[in-house]
Amino acid sequence: MFSAAVVAGALTVAPSAGATNECRGLNPCVPIAGPWVVVPVGQGVPRAQVQFQLTCPRGFIVAGLDAELSDRAIDVAFLGTSGSPVSPGVTTSRSVVFVGSYVGSGAKAPTFRPHAGCVPASGGGGRRTPTGVTAVFPPGQPTVRRVVTSRVSSTKRIVAACRSGERLVAWYSARGFSTPTPPSTALVGSLSASVSASGQRVIAVAHARQGQAVVQVSAVCAGGP
Repeated sequence: MFSAAVVAGALTVAPSAGATNECRGLNPCVPIAGPWVVVPVGQGVPRAQVQFQLTCPRGFIVAGLDAELSDRAIDVAFLGTSGSPVSPGVTTSRSVVFVGSYVGSGAKAPTFRPHAGCVPASGGGGRRTPTGVTAVFPPGQPTVRRVVTSRVSSTKRIVAACRSGERLVAWYSARGFSTPTPPSTALVGSLSASVSASGQRVIAVAHARQGQAVVQVSAVCAGGP
């Protein structure tokens, strides 16, 4: 996977593309939106990141992307797959992972809301494999994400786990809020999540003091079939 600069659950079908452009030039297109994802704040280098996955309805693939930011200093990118041409079905699949980081210095609770435009799956472009070469391989998909997204109203235990034959190689978690506008600093502070890894599982214990809270836990697994 690679990170392409551009700009999952608790997904909502966006009422219209309106102020966002994830469906611009795409027909037909189903717009979906995630919650307001909390971006970590810090002055360290490199800056801390948050990852959040959006998934299109079954039978659709991601063809357009956009995001709403509560602060201009939020840098948002997405993870795409190597291949040619860069296009839906090659670069993207049914799911897309957004990566956000805060590069400013003044915000207390920066958030972003990811959007994806989904089109009917019709296959992707092909990839030519060189012949007569045995020591090198084209980029593939050596890992898979096992993602669990859950609403939290009080205290909740959330587990994402690799399957039999897989091994845990990385994990991510994200906090968010299913609100129509960016959450306030107080609302962001009302949700906490303690995350740890045990064996092939990622375990989050989340505490929410107010409603509309969302926590996503992602186990990145390798070694599967």
